[in-house]
Amino acid sequence: MLRQKAARLFGRMTMGQLGIWQLVIIAAIVLLLFGRGRIAGLMGELAGGITSFKKGLKDEDKDEAAKLEEGSEKVVDVPVEKSKTS
Repeated sequence: MLRQKAARLFGRMTMGQLGIWQLVIIAAIVLLLFGRGRIAGLMGELAGGITSFKKGLKDEDKDEAAKLEEGSEKVVDVPVEKSKTS
């Protein structure tokens, strides 16, 4: 009887799936272990890394476009040698 009430209250779950209460407990344990300041610092570093990665991709695209533009505008003068005919 108690098991049925608990199943109705928390929802039926099969093995291997995480419910809301399991996620809340895991989050609380992580918060207790690492503390709020350290987690905030890690998230800040992660955000900085993502921003740097995106900036690198944009810079790479600009460099490639500049190379293509530069290559199309170059005109190479090749001197033509006159052949000596006798």
